[in-house]
Amino acid sequence: MATKVLVPRLGESVDEVIVTKWLKQVGDSINELEPLLEVNTDKVDTEIPAPISGVLLNISIQEGVTARVGEVLALIGQRSEANADQPAQDGQPAAPQKPRSAIFEPHPVRTQTLQTNGSGFISPVVAKIAGEFGVDLRQVTGTGLGGRITKDDVLAFVRDTKPVDVGAVEPVKQPIPSVSTPLPQSLADDTIIKHSLMRKSIAERMLASQHTSPHVLTVMEVDMSRVLAHRAAHKDVFAQTGVNLTYTAYFLSAIVAGLKAFPMVNSSWSDEGVIVHAGIHLGMATSLGEAGLIVPVIKGADSLSLLGMARAVNDLAERARSKKLEPDEVRGGTFTLTNHGVSGSLFTMPIINQPQCGILGVGALQKRAIVVTDAFGNDALAIRPMLYLSLVFDHRKLDGASADWFLAKVKETH
Repeated sequence: MATKVLVPRLGESVDEVIVTKWLKQVGDSINELEPLLEVNTDKVDTEIPAPISGVLLNISIQEGVTARVGEVLALIGQRSEANADQPAQDGQPAAPQKPRSAIFEPHPVRTQTLQTNGSGFISPVVAKIAGEFGVDLRQVTGTGLGGRITKDDVLAFVRDTKPVDVGAVEPVKQPIPSVSTPLPQSLADDTIIKHSLMRKSIAERMLASQHTSPHVLTVMEVDMSRVLAHRAAHKDVFAQTGVNLTYTAYFLSAIVAGLKAFPMVNSSWSDEGVIVHAGIHLGMATSLGEAGLIVPVIKGADSLSLLGMARAVNDLAERARSKKLEPDEVRGGTFTLTNHGVSGSLFTMPIINQPQCGILGVGALQKRAIVVTDAFGNDALAIRPMLYLSLVFDHRKLDGASADWFLAKVKETH
């Protein structure tokens, strides 16, 4: 009896995945729990194993196509069942549908309350845009797979049927510009490197963030002498517990202190008002080399000691680079840290990770001559380990003074 391979729920808030690679082809044999295909969600690649041993009879979702939780990906059975689930031919009746094993059922899919044109599943993004603009989805023609309504379909419907005063509408409600760029005339020796799913996702999110939030940059210089002294005194003790005490743990702990002192920075924008988050969940941008960038999230960072923070940093960074993160581990951040100084950059203007209020960039550590003042008011030149902290904030939520107070608190903690 053929078994249906379904899209599993890979995380509490994961409703869709993109099929990135089939590791087996129709007709191939496969063993139970052997990787069958790879899927991607929020830049996290996950292998889906075979639920049973047998032969791959059918592939229902091709590479590059989005599938929702609970959708059928493939059929696995015996070679004698190869045509059991195919459409009837030459007037012959179709084989009866085989029930799938309850063991491999995913968690129930959350139902949508929106009325549609009968095209089926509506993604959370489409539902959100439709709700913001008051669009009746029964009037929208879907151009996606199987007539599914896409984000672009809703935005096109809004442009065609709901003319508005641009100056009276929140920037977040404006249609997001397309990231597609006309291909320039290529030369004989040029090479086109196809975009990976991660690169496309980064491009879309960065452009959407710039379109959504008015970005403002403020920079302060920090003397890292106390941090360097503390790390030198404690890194061996941390190492005895298997933890590498990195500067990132100090930066994240300082951010926690800043967010506790100024909770408005730990917030998100909504039409009803600013949502101040009760928990502090810190994203840490992690480079994957040429593959791109991913931002795992330290949940409940405000409850961690320096040792706990360092342990979380080690764990998430290692699993990010080895592609072992779970989808939920890159969601739910309330503020983000990016350490661009590892490549020698002094300061930069990072892009906000929506819907967060801000992102802190940490520049390269350099020894510089600065003016220091002693207890008697005497000035002198001294050489100190210095770096720049670059805070980019959403000007809808924060004004310059509030942002500077937060950054000064982060600086003070060092």
